[in-house]
Amino acid sequence: MLEFADVLAAQDRVAETSRHTPLDYSHTFSAMSGADVHLKLETFQRTGSFKIRGATNRIATLSQQEREAGVVTASAGNHAQGVALAATRIGADSKIVMPEGAPVSKVKATRNYGAEVVLRGDDYSEAAEYAHQLEREEDRTYVHAFDDWQVMAGQGTIGLEIHDDLPAVDTVVVAIGGGGLISGVATAIKGKKPDARVIGVQAEGASSVAQSLQKGEIVEREGVNTIADGIATRRAGEKTFSVIEDRVDEVVTVSDSEIAVAVTKLLERSKTLVEGAGAVPLAAILEEKFEYDDGETIVPVLSGGNIDLNVLTTVILRGLIETGRYLRLRTVLKDRPGALEDLTQVISESRANIYAIRHDRTSRNVAMNDAEVELDLETRGHEHVAELLDAMEAHGYETEVLV
Repeated sequence: MLEFADVLAAQDRVAETSRHTPLDYSHTFSAMSGADVHLKLETFQRTGSFKIRGATNRIATLSQQEREAGVVTASAGNHAQGVALAATRIGADSKIVMPEGAPVSKVKATRNYGAEVVLRGDDYSEAAEYAHQLEREEDRTYVHAFDDWQVMAGQGTIGLEIHDDLPAVDTVVVAIGGGGLISGVATAIKGKKPDARVIGVQAEGASSVAQSLQKGEIVEREGVNTIADGIATRRAGEKTFSVIEDRVDEVVTVSDSEIAVAVTKLLERSKTLVEGAGAVPLAAILEEKFEYDDGETIVPVLSGGNIDLNVLTTVILRGLIETGRYLRLRTVLKDRPGALEDLTQVISESRANIYAIRHDRTSRNVAMNDAEVELDLETRGHEHVAELLDAMEAHGYETEVLV
């Protein structure tokens, strides 16, 4: 079992490569939630993610023979960068297997840190199968992304920093994929302050730990589906699950829509860019997925900011849709001069802003003398959307909300 002493021992090793990241009080999210919210900004960590901590601690414990043989691992992206940098710093060769759909930005960054990248498999589990094959064939040391005591101990240094910077902390909220981060943080927090709570959060489309806790044994999902690629794992580790059972107070889940809203709010209100996995803890707080008191001191760990720009575009749009800030609708007009102008006049009077219009006379879905119109609109919230739709109905337009 991972012990508090293991996390303390990791501090000096981890400090050689990682940074002590800021703990930032958020007026905005405190007001939204009623709690006293402080953001642990691992987005400012080297490589843009907490993963450098565990990778550094594990690689620092390699024997000389293991260093000379090199290391191998599997990762969706953040662990890959951590292992690549930590291995390069000590002169060890690293080979990283990443899923074929891994974000391009993470693949490029991993190569830039000095690793050889191999793309294999549809998800982390399939990439890990091939990485273990390379481990056997090339006699490399496998640096597990989460199910390793030294990796967990390295991640736990986040918990030490949280307590050192904010001894009054009541609750720490942490995303869970395979469980390495929360295992380390829970061990550190409980070692420093036994009565503090540690809450784990998973994406609904990758909720293996939540399901495992319900059944009392490790459950492996057939597949995962979430925008939070950093925690898109089919199952927890054997070691991490034992720590989670022992030290984590509660595990909850959030939807992709809720994650997207949290990403959008962090960008807009805190000027902080996070990836899906990094936004999961804040989403759980804002959606009140677990009980907390007014004024309770809560620290969500924003675990990383390495989000692919193409993914970010989709996530922001999803967040705007969920908060009533973006609307796409369809309606039908008579195919006559001035009909489109009349429609845009109604929209203008409702103070909605038009992003795009698609006007189609040839659609098979409408009568020969009609035209189909799709509009992308900027709106100001759900109430404004309702007012706009009411105004269109009052002017005789039948509308279909598409997104």
